[in-house]
Amino acid sequence: MKQHQVRHMVERTYPCDVCNTTFRVRSSLKLHENIHAGERLYGCAVCNKKFSKKQNLEIHQRVHTGKRPYHCDVCNKTFIERSKLKEHQHIHTGEHPYCCDTCNKTFSDRGNLKVHQRVRTGELPHCCDVCNKTFTFTSSVKVHQQVPDGERPHRCDVCNETFSDRYSLDVHQRIHTGELPPHCDVCNKTFSRRGNVKVHQHIHTGERPHRCDVCNKTFSRRDSLKVHQRIHTGERPHHCDVCNKTFSDKRYLQVHERVHTRECPYRCDVCNKAFSRRGSLKLHLRIHTGERPHRCDICNKTFIDRSNLKAHQRVHPGEHPYRCDVCNKIFSRVSTLIVHQRVHTG
Repeated sequence: MKQHQVRHMVERTYPCDVCNTTFRVRSSLKLHENIHAGERLYGCAVCNKKFSKKQNLEIHQRVHTGKRPYHCDVCNKTFIERSKLKEHQHIHTGEHPYCCDTCNKTFSDRGNLKVHQRVRTGELPHCCDVCNKTFTFTSSVKVHQQVPDGERPHRCDVCNETFSDRYSLDVHQRIHTGELPPHCDVCNKTFSRRGNVKVHQHIHTGERPHRCDVCNKTFSRRDSLKVHQRIHTGERPHHCDVCNKTFSDKRYLQVHERVHTRECPYRCDVCNKAFSRRGSLKLHLRIHTGERPHRCDICNKTFIDRSNLKAHQRVHPGEHPYRCDVCNKIFSRVSTLIVHQRVHTG
């Protein structure tokens, strides 16, 4: 008893030189120092994975033995380690002890907080050592490395269609099982992932949680913010293989490539005229519907699209921004200037 009490009285005299954590016994300090040194002395006999602490190896070995000694009293779900059980129990208690420092959103699971923070920062800390592609999660790197380019090892038992990853196969199999995919409760639009439903619902709620730190413009999607920021950085990472023109957004490149392929995938149901852009088809349809949503606030004249309204509005203040290089005559519309220039070119 006396010896035991001495342990409480004795000051922790073994501090770590790196992080200043203190220990009662020197052996505990040495084990701890392995973390900073990157030493992993304890190896799994089954899969050769290595660990810096013996207790971490013992927990890992339960993956192979199937032993799950910790179980939830509410739903009887079992876990390999006590910490996972504790986090799981937050689901039943409604407790959210983990809080994001940036937006104050709370989480029941530390791992979900970590994922959330990476989404906000765009951090991709895990890198493939073959092609240097980066990922949010270690598991994503493993899936990426397991599948060589072009290989599709996951096969549907019903129709034999193949997929490069298990997730895509699972989504595909809903066709055969009739299982309803995740969908929006407001407009019933369906999505392959539940997380995409949450992002989509920002359209209905008007929520725009992603803000540009240069101009304060807000966006409902993080990827839209990322593309927008290229306006400020000048980055244009997508280039056309035919003419080398560059674009800030992959979608703009795809639309541009139709100039070279002459592909026109959007067709008018009324007159069969085809267009390379969905927006161009939308404008064209107003010819048939008679819709003219853009109105001049001076003379009330209406227009099919905003650009024609802007060109018209120059008539009122007498603005003529387009000048002929030959005779200096000025025009309010670029199309009128082009027609005029034919006088000089013949």
